[in-house]
Amino acid sequence: MRSSVNRALPLAALILLSGCGFGGGNRPAAAPPLPTSGPGADYPIVLGEPFTIGSTTYEPVDTLNYDAVGYASQANVAETSITAAHKTLPLPSYVEVTELENGRTILLRVERRGPMVTNRLIELSAGAAMQLGIAGAGAVPVRVRRVNPPEQERAVLRQGEQAALRMDTPKPLLEVLKRKLDQQEPLAAPGSVANPPVPPMTAQDPDIAAGVVPPVEPVPEPAPVLEPSPKPEPAPVAAKGEYVVQAAAFSTKARADQAAREIGGYVTKPGNYWYLRLGPFATQEEAQGALEKAKGRGYSDARIQRAD
Repeated sequence: MRSSVNRALPLAALILLSGCGFGGGNRPAAAPPLPTSGPGADYPIVLGEPFTIGSTTYEPVDTLNYDAVGYASQANVAETSITAAHKTLPLPSYVEVTELENGRTILLRVERRGPMVTNRLIELSAGAAMQLGIAGAGAVPVRVRRVNPPEQERAVLRQGEQAALRMDTPKPLLEVLKRKLDQQEPLAAPGSVANPPVPPMTAQDPDIAAGVVPPVEPVPEPAPVLEPSPKPEPAPVAAKGEYVVQAAAFSTKARADQAAREIGGYVTKPGNYWYLRLGPFATQEEAQGALEKAKGRGYSDARIQRAD
């Protein structure tokens, strides 16, 4: 007589094995990928640990009313997206950047830390510098204000495209902002403590934060110096030079002249700014030596270009 077979046993064994796995336990479920588009792409925001550049320590803080003036540099990478680097603002966050000479204002997405020099407030991508109209201008005075734009504009910037230009800042307010910038220390030389981050204007300048333009008071002329210090001899100028070194751009002629006396350069004003230049030089090799000199004096944005 044939013995009966319990057909339920193999099925039960298969069910048991499928529930156990082969590694001594269940594998953890994979974490869902972070979104790359839509509102979720702006979260979670990242601050990060404090870091030091030179002798200055920066601590990233989620400051909602951030509003400061300083100098903008431009990234060397030819990036078309409209982005920026900042030392302390959350990543990502959104800022309006205003060029302090003509009042042009654009919206940017802050995506990375930088600039990694102490005397620059923000670093613009190549596309952002082009939209602001300062491509190739070196260090440019700007106002940086954190904002909370609508999702439609956020989406445009996340796709690497330009948001619509903001309304130009009125000239009286630009004068107030430039005076605030002039109260800061000039560009620092190597080894010295460079410009610290400027506190938000909201605490010190409630009228600016509220959009009220205060009257511009005349700046008194400095007292004449009876015994001026001797000026250094200017750098020799080549008779037929094709190259110059552009060291920096200044919003006031007085600061440009002072820097020119210190470094032995000259000042020219082809547009809205006073440019500090060295040269001209007959060859790029000669210009390279002057470029190293300018960078050694703290002008990290110096570059070689064709003479006008």
